Amino acid sequence: MLYCDFHNQVINVEAMSFIYGMSFLAIICFILGFLLVIVEMFHPGFGAPGIAGGILLIIGIILTAQNLIQVLILVIIIFAVLAFALTLVLQSATKGRLSKILVLHEEQKKETGYIGTEDLNYFLGHEGVTLTILRPSGTADFDGIKLDVVSEGEFIDKDTKVKIIKVQGRRIVVREQDK
Repeated sequence: MLYCDFHNQVINVEAMSFIYGMSFLAIICFILGFLLVIVEMFHPGFGAPGIAGGILLIIGIILTAQNLIQVLILVIIIFAVLAFALTLVLQSATKGRLSKILVLHEEQKKETGYIGTEDLNYFLGHEGVTLTILRPSGTADFDGIKLDVVSEGEFIDKDTKVKIIKVQGRRIVVREQDK
């Protein structure tokens, strides 16, 4: 048995010798397994390449390892390689070419003509008629458009003229018009 002393730690060289005697099928399983897991890292989605890659890596371990120590060594090597690959993927996702694919850099600003579906400030100051009793919420009609509205807290009868005084997101506050 051959031993190597490296920084006061004894490493059994025979425990690592199994790597040199791997079968061709095990090498193919490891290569395809790593490739499929890395493809899944770059193109996350359904997970089929990642699952298939993980299965191939496990098959590679089963074909290669002869005891528990060898299994642990292979698992550590696989985790190290995948951690290095994940580091490259994350770096690419934040600063590299992958960030140009995954991250939307255009902005949709109101000044350039984009109006969100939640922008109801257009109705501010409009007058309309209540379609239901407001206690304090209900429905009112503004120029043929039915909107869910809220009174300032008071009860407002049906078919009463109201005016929009405040818009907060989807909340439209109305006040009864003078009779």
